[in-house]
Amino acid sequence: MSSPRPQERGPAANPSTALAVVLVDELIRCGLREAVLAPGSRSAPLAMELWRREQAGDLRLHVRIDERSAAFLALGLAKASRAPVAVACTSGTAAAHFHGAVIEADEACVPLLVLTADRPPELRGTGANQTIDQLKLYGGAVRWFCEVGVAEARPAMAGYWRSAACRAWGLASGQAGGPAGPVHLNLALREPLAPGAPDPDADGPWPGPPDGRPGGEPWTRFAAVPPPRGGGTVTELPWTERGLVVCGDGDYDPEPLLDLAREAGWPVLAEPSSNARHGPNALSAYQYLLADAAFMAAHRPDAIVSAGRPGLARGQTALLRAGAARHVVIAQGPGRWSDPARTATEVAGGVRLTGRPAGARARSAARRAGASGGWLAEWARADRAARAAVDALLDADDRLSEPRLARDLAAGLPAGAMLWVASSLPVRDLDRHMRPRSGLRVLASRGASGIDGMISSATGAALAHQAAGGGPAAALLGDLALIHDAPGLLAGRREPRPDLLLIVVNNDGGGIFSLLEQAAFPGPFERVFGTPHGADVAGLAAAAGVPYQRAGTAGDLTALIAGLAGGAGHGLRLAEVRTDRTAQAALRGALAEAAGAALASR
Repeated sequence: MSSPRPQERGPAANPSTALAVVLVDELIRCGLREAVLAPGSRSAPLAMELWRREQAGDLRLHVRIDERSAAFLALGLAKASRAPVAVACTSGTAAAHFHGAVIEADEACVPLLVLTADRPPELRGTGANQTIDQLKLYGGAVRWFCEVGVAEARPAMAGYWRSAACRAWGLASGQAGGPAGPVHLNLALREPLAPGAPDPDADGPWPGPPDGRPGGEPWTRFAAVPPPRGGGTVTELPWTERGLVVCGDGDYDPEPLLDLAREAGWPVLAEPSSNARHGPNALSAYQYLLADAAFMAAHRPDAIVSAGRPGLARGQTALLRAGAARHVVIAQGPGRWSDPARTATEVAGGVRLTGRPAGARARSAARRAGASGGWLAEWARADRAARAAVDALLDADDRLSEPRLARDLAAGLPAGAMLWVASSLPVRDLDRHMRPRSGLRVLASRGASGIDGMISSATGAALAHQAAGGGPAAALLGDLALIHDAPGLLAGRREPRPDLLLIVVNNDGGGIFSLLEQAAFPGPFERVFGTPHGADVAGLAAAAGVPYQRAGTAGDLTALIAGLAGGAGHGLRLAEVRTDRTAQAALRGALAEAAGAALASR
């Protein structure tokens, strides 16, 4: 994609247009290739310039009517591409609707460039239409906030705007040091707002020379920043046989941790969205093991190495809370690490094993191959026993239960596929039942773990995944997540669409609450927790013009997956799997009992 200089479009006739032209040009020079826009009047200069640069082939523009949907679409694009994505809106409550996505981006270290149009200072605090206080609107959830100021026809303004754009890019991407995340630029735009509309108070057509650096170079480059002491050091850990590697959600490279586990002969307890559930040491049914008191009493670890954001189940939390003599947490970046149980003995950028006895590597290999005895072999045997017991129950007939759906979907998607999974029951079912495999990228909004924006986020992630040459994309959602982001189905006719299969589990309410203590109170339960809605999913799909089908058996799911792998061009599709909350809660209880019985009879 080229980056033509702003003056090639003809002279801008007013400062607000000039600001938009320069800002967008500089972001493109930095590497911006995806932008999302929620339409509005005050943001007209940004909207016009983003559209123009799309026409020039410099970026891909996505337009969404609903600001919350727009922000989560940008989140999905940025999460899957690992590059900053711009999301822009008009002034007022439009900017407030970005907040949920900004919080998720902050917690999950997703690079977002949040561009909010605003009224100029003379209109603030006067009751002017669509005017709220947007200064530091997102509080501490952004890496940097900048009140860019009113565009004026003054010398050196273009240099200021370019410098600010580069700083925003560097901080959002992490290139300027620190973890990636959202950055907020608040743009006070004074009328006139449309290109070609002259500003009677301006002294000239441009506020200073608009040119950027020669050759399309960014105004400011960022040299490689050395890691700080806390996040970049490698700690030495004396080898012990009784160790565990715990991989929580996060966008980090899991391979060093998998190498560590192979070298040490330790089990790997990997959440699906860690993308570390592959290799010989990864377990499939570890959550059933962690929930078994007798097994855990006999298998307390001496060392734990954890990374990402663990915490999908109470057994996992109990493991971390019980702690170990050494618990090394791998930092996500400067000042960022996850220690929910507060049992970490140290934080480091990596681990180096020391003091391993001679021949230990060979013994570990033998244990991995199934030899009797040894720490890893005991975990592996228990994992196989629990997995076999659970699978036997799930496969008793051909019906699609919620756990079987998660298991079979993850196993059946072809290599190169992407799976977006919602934050409530779907990700937990996947965690308990996904077999170790490679070739599948699993993404989830586990930063703040909300259910908002799921369709939009999955759509954005699929767009970025396939733009980079990735394969099919699917999303596993619950019915409440679908209803919560129904506007995510309503993309305009001209908008880019991914090949994405949305599989929605419809149990008519909040299924996860049936597994919690609240379910023991039938009086208020259905009204304030179960929240049955009676929504017509087929009708919702029809209203959005999205192809719909019903799936009820394992054979139906196989056919859906086969259709995914059959080639591009299908667009967005929705499949509904109907289940009963009470029956599914009973099934999960039976699965836990079966796993427990299998562990007790080993």
